[in-house]
Amino acid sequence: AASSPAATVGSELPPEPGGSGGPGEGAEEERELLLARLVPASRVKEAVGASLASLYLGPLGGAQRLGTLVDCLVLNYRLRQGPGRGRERGTEGPLRCCGCGRFLGEPVTVPCGHTYCRRCLRRELRARCRRCRDWLLPAGGTSTAAAPLRTSVVLNRLAEKWFPGECERARAGTRLEELLAQGRFREALGAVNQAVRADSSDLMLRIYRAESYVGLQEYKTAIEDLNFVISKMPNWPEVYFQKGKVLQDSGFVGDALQLFLQCLALDEDFLPAKLEVEKILCDVLSPEKLGESLKESAWNSSHMRNKPFILGSEVTASYCNLQLCPLQSLGGSDVLEPVSGGLNRAQSAHALNSTKDLAKEDGLKRVSSEPLLSSQGKGALLKRKLSFSEQDTVVCEDGRNKHKKQGESTKRDMTLGFGTIPGDLIDVSDFECSLCMRLFFEPVTTPCGHTFCKGCLERCLDHAPQCPLCKESLKEYLASRKYSITELLEELIMKYLSDELFERKKIHAEETAEHSNLTKNVPMFVCTMAYPTVPCPLHVFEPRYRLMIRRSMETGTKQFGMCISDSQNGFADYGCMLQIRNVHFLPDGRSVVDTIGGKRFRVLRRGMKDGYCTADIEYLEDVKVADEEELKKLRELHNFVYNQACSWFQNLRNKFRTQILQHFGPMPDREENIQAMPNGPAWCWWLLAVLPVDPRYQLSVLSMMSLKDRLIKIQHILTYFSRDQSK
Repeated sequence: AASSPAATVGSELPPEPGGSGGPGEGAEEERELLLARLVPASRVKEAVGASLASLYLGPLGGAQRLGTLVDCLVLNYRLRQGPGRGRERGTEGPLRCCGCGRFLGEPVTVPCGHTYCRRCLRRELRARCRRCRDWLLPAGGTSTAAAPLRTSVVLNRLAEKWFPGECERARAGTRLEELLAQGRFREALGAVNQAVRADSSDLMLRIYRAESYVGLQEYKTAIEDLNFVISKMPNWPEVYFQKGKVLQDSGFVGDALQLFLQCLALDEDFLPAKLEVEKILCDVLSPEKLGESLKESAWNSSHMRNKPFILGSEVTASYCNLQLCPLQSLGGSDVLEPVSGGLNRAQSAHALNSTKDLAKEDGLKRVSSEPLLSSQGKGALLKRKLSFSEQDTVVCEDGRNKHKKQGESTKRDMTLGFGTIPGDLIDVSDFECSLCMRLFFEPVTTPCGHTFCKGCLERCLDHAPQCPLCKESLKEYLASRKYSITELLEELIMKYLSDELFERKKIHAEETAEHSNLTKNVPMFVCTMAYPTVPCPLHVFEPRYRLMIRRSMETGTKQFGMCISDSQNGFADYGCMLQIRNVHFLPDGRSVVDTIGGKRFRVLRRGMKDGYCTADIEYLEDVKVADEEELKKLRELHNFVYNQACSWFQNLRNKFRTQILQHFGPMPDREENIQAMPNGPAWCWWLLAVLPVDPRYQLSVLSMMSLKDRLIKIQHILTYFSRDQSK
């Protein structure tokens, strides 16, 4: 269960900045620093200029190199909306997806403990959790293909029991997604139209229908569906992305860019929108598109400095004429004016109906060389809802985004509640751990979808790295040691089973108090000799001792007893408490525990707890000498034995001396007050630990409460070994 010598547990250090890099690495770092310093002030024009100026440092390394500029644009867009910018609330109800905010159909709990609907994760709409910004998938966001999504069994069972109708909707949506993924757009359209006729209030059906229309290249009808969804839920990021993709596919890159930025303003981690913005900016800022006739004077002109920067169809009005500037002039530009919430009617009409003017004045190129819509189609599309002109984004005093049609007042977000839970459907048995058969306490969900109490799962993983129910391997889960609480399940228990949770916490507190007692039922590690003030590294691999170490850490005592084994009583009558200084867990669940000796104790009563030994103990202290004459003789004996010990250690072979120093460290110095510590001078215990003496003899010295007797014992040992050294 434990082993010596000590194991050195090092911590990994981050790589040194700089280092040996390839050609151009310094230029790229300079470019990133140049852009990064513009973000706090949200100085968008300066950031664009810096991006152009960075071309002097070398070509851009692809769209991903523009991440800082995208963040700056989104920050400017968001600051325009005020600190209380509206984020979509989505569906109101007990089961809500952390991503889209709608009903939690086919719930999947990610490693951070938050729960998403399968649709959000399958589409990889974001790489990080929307609540805690942790990676949604293991290993820094690997693809869902490499990490299959497993439905949370407990939460899915609750969803099926409480809201069967919503679960059926989610399954129907999954079937529609399969049709769309297979390119069967006409079949998907027929199925979704039938579903809309049955339930016209389901906005997700409108999203699927819009995707079907896009697959059939019926963009006008797709825009109508997306505009309807925006009018009902104006703070839903995905619908802005979907509409932006339609516009981008139709060739209207400027309007698409604004929609992507609106999506990112609502959800900065919406990955597909960020990638599209980076691609657009990379295309716009590429040297081939800018041309070779850039002049420094244009940037410094008063017209360029004072022109407000407008997102939308004028998002790059200055891109074509923007000139490279000296780097020192970037910091002195004016603060930008706010970005308008949408395109005005004249700008939209101009952008949609005049390809020539679009290329000349806006500077944004279409995605395809030939527009996908005829000029008549464009006009009709404008009259309907292709642009923001009929559905402008406005910012209210409370900072929330709202949309209005022309001539109408602003409407509040539509809340799509899916009902409350009937009281007779709430059963405590639905929230019981399958291992302890008690109410979940700190529930954690494994990658295979099963949920257990955190403590129960850890005890099972002590024995085997696999799920207790389905036996699927949990080696990677064990190696990460990230047992995040399933927040949604804990919230449901707190809300609907508060009385039962109070009783469960009470039981847990009683168990913790029992494990915290350092005189009654103290955990005993039966392994080797330990001494006060002497380090005792342990290699812990037995399941019972894994549990014992974990409990010592969780209770906060960080202490346990160490005894040698005894053939009659199980473990010796005397031992030493160990204080945990550090625990280094290995990937397979084993651990290297760094401890140091504390108080000595005598065993009063033996017991057993969950496989490991326990004991009622009393602590030992040296009896102090009060008589001055006896104390003087004791000091003389102490000094003589100390000098004898130093002589013995110095006469050891270099090999043995080096090993002792590596394992136990240097010999402690002589103490002035030999009775200051309850266990006596520290050097005595260090010497006793390094001397090759039978553990039974060492145990007899450990149990002594007289410093004089202990010194005499050590003197006898040193005399014996010194005689052996002389031979």
